[in-house]
Amino acid sequence: MDLPTRTKVFAFALMCLGFFMATLDIQIVASSLKEIGGGLSASQDELSWVQTSYLIAEILVIPMSGWLSRVFSTRWLFTASALGFTITSMLCGMAWDINSMIVFRALQGALGAAMIPTVFTTAFVLFPGHQRVIASTTIGALATLAPTIGPVIGGWITAQWSWHWLFYLNLAPGLAVALLVPRFVHFDKADLPLLKKGDYTGIILMSLFLGCLEYVLEEGPRKNWFGDSAILACTWVSAIACFLFLVHALTAKEPIVDLRALTMRNFGIGSALSFITGIGIFCTVFLTPLFLGRVRGFDSTQIGAALLSVGVAQLVGLAVYSSLARFVDLRWLLLFGLACFGLGCWLYVPLTHDWGWQQLVLPQVLRGFGQQFSIAPIVTMALGSLPPSRLRSASGLFNLMRNLGGAIGIALVSTMLNDRLNLHYLRLNEHVTAGRPLVEAWLNGQATHFSRVGGDLLDGAQASLGALHALAMREALVLTFSDTFAAVAVCFVVAFALALFSKPLNVGAKPPPDAH
Repeated sequence: MDLPTRTKVFAFALMCLGFFMATLDIQIVASSLKEIGGGLSASQDELSWVQTSYLIAEILVIPMSGWLSRVFSTRWLFTASALGFTITSMLCGMAWDINSMIVFRALQGALGAAMIPTVFTTAFVLFPGHQRVIASTTIGALATLAPTIGPVIGGWITAQWSWHWLFYLNLAPGLAVALLVPRFVHFDKADLPLLKKGDYTGIILMSLFLGCLEYVLEEGPRKNWFGDSAILACTWVSAIACFLFLVHALTAKEPIVDLRALTMRNFGIGSALSFITGIGIFCTVFLTPLFLGRVRGFDSTQIGAALLSVGVAQLVGLAVYSSLARFVDLRWLLLFGLACFGLGCWLYVPLTHDWGWQQLVLPQVLRGFGQQFSIAPIVTMALGSLPPSRLRSASGLFNLMRNLGGAIGIALVSTMLNDRLNLHYLRLNEHVTAGRPLVEAWLNGQATHFSRVGGDLLDGAQASLGALHALAMREALVLTFSDTFAAVAVCFVVAFALALFSKPLNVGAKPPPDAH
């Protein structure tokens, strides 16, 4: 590009701000759902859609962003996306019931989604050679930092002001991005005639496939999966649409998503690693606050404070990675990052009911540090291996893999939380039986305590049985969380093995020619 370096950097920084907001808002409500539910009189099942509606809409739009940027240009697509995201953020803050909140969150996710893959494409279009390392490192840092600190920022804002400010927070930066991007981002032109040649068949099939899949993944754990008729119907629709979409995408002349790019080794491996790191990032951000809330009874502020060590480790990791990336092979940094990330998840396995921020520091530091060494090389591996003509379409697919990994990962660990909880509770019940000396001694001690408080020995005995049930349930829940973290850690063993098969990452090389 013939733009001055200062203009390139400022334009990229503006787009990174929009990207950060869109990514942050996936998880910013995570630690404040209880307060949102109280304000909107919503049930727990309804509240889950505050996050899910945003994620579904985002997953649907991200793969289309490459085609949309060719039609409207990066400049105007990003501007419209930032403006739409800002307006819908304001509407979310003004929501009057749970239904309006879900609708506005879906619109917020759909309108803001284009800002995510567009930044990845821009980094590889604007910057040459080693400057791409800095750009991809910045994007990688923001992509991992935003979901991690989302619950931290959200909990603090809700405690200091109210949950409405989770959304009003976007207004000032969103308007700034929408006003400044048209002036500084102008490195491509719109091609409106492409609207007539759009792959609308592919868009419809992809929307049916991904939309129904995300519904199944979200509602399946709560509705006994295929025992529910709606889940079963959506599964069939998703499976059929998936098959037709794959056939169409591999045979169409200009499909909405460039699946053929997956045949390029580094892009295919990079996309798979993006999927696995998506599982790691989103599942750990989902599981840790849930453990602290359900087992420890922490409020949103305490949960945010307990997660703070991850963000600090990420910032330190960013500084160290930026220094090492100049002279160390990125594949070695990637392997180190995946190993740290996986080890951090494995160190959650010895979990006990009294774990707080002190016990979480080491696993969270390793996880946060590892994230910074994982994401940036994956971005360089995947997108740096593509010719410029394929960047836009492939960037949407690459980003889709990360979010899809998060969605599928959360659905699977949610199912594990249900199934393994029942298993562990039944196993504990086999050992906690009447007649065993330790159990009888504990029950008698509790009964005596409760009878002193309540004044009735019979009521005290009943209360002691209730306390024993609560104790068994708590320990079963702790064992269940331990299992889920172990499952996430195993995913990184697969990721480490995949990374060994990647080609060398020559960051100073020119992009490959526009050959298909």
